[in-house]
Amino acid sequence: MAGRVVIFFLIFILLSCREGQKEAQAVHGRPIVLKDIPITFDGKPFTGWEVTNFGPQGPVYISGNDIILGMGDGCTGITWKGNFPSIDYEVALEARRIEGNDFFCGMTFPVGKDPCTLIVGGWGGTTVGLSSIDGLDASHNSTRTLMQFDKNRWYHIRLAVTPVKIAAWIDTVQVVNFTMGNRKLSVRPEVELSKPFGIASWNTTAALRNISVSSYGK
Repeated sequence: MAGRVVIFFLIFILLSCREGQKEAQAVHGRPIVLKDIPITFDGKPFTGWEVTNFGPQGPVYISGNDIILGMGDGCTGITWKGNFPSIDYEVALEARRIEGNDFFCGMTFPVGKDPCTLIVGGWGGTTVGLSSIDGLDASHNSTRTLMQFDKNRWYHIRLAVTPVKIAAWIDTVQVVNFTMGNRKLSVRPEVELSKPFGIASWNTTAALRNISVSSYGK
C-alpha cells in the first residue's frame, strides 16, 4: 500500500512539473521586437516609433542606449506605430525619473478594443495605478497604491494583459491585480495620442530602456 502511495506521489509531481513548463512557455510566448531604435537620433523618426505630438512636449532624444523624454509643459512621449497585440501579451521595460515630481512612465496600452494607462509615479510623484476605470483615474480607483521613487534609479516595470485580468509589477512587487469583469476602461484626454501603445512622462524628465513585448496568444 505504501509503495502505491509513493508511486502515485511521484506521478503527481511529474505531471505538475510538466504543467508548470507549459505555463512558463505560454507566458514567455513569441517576442515582438520593439527594440529597433537607432543608437543616434538626428531629427529623423525612430524606427517603428513616433515622437508623440502632444503640443507643449519636451525634447525626445537618445543618450547612449536610453530614450530621454525631456520635461515639457504636460506630456512628453513616444508612440509605437507598428503592429501590436490587443490581448494576451506582456510588456517589460526599465524607466527612471531624472527631474520633476510626477509620473515618469505613463504606459498606454490596449485591452481588446479599449485603451488603458498604467501610471507610475503620478499625482505628486507616488501614485501607481490604472487610468481610467469606470471614468475614475489612478488616484481615485481601486488600483491606486503609493510608492516612493528615487530619482535616477532604474525601475523594472512589467505589465500583463489577458481577457480577464490586468497585472503589473515594479521590480519584484506586484502593484496591480485587476479583474476586469464588466468594468469600463478608458484613458485620460492627456494621453489620447499615445494609443494604441505609447509611453509618456508628465512635467518630468524620464529615461526608458529595454522595451520589449511578448505575445502568448496564438
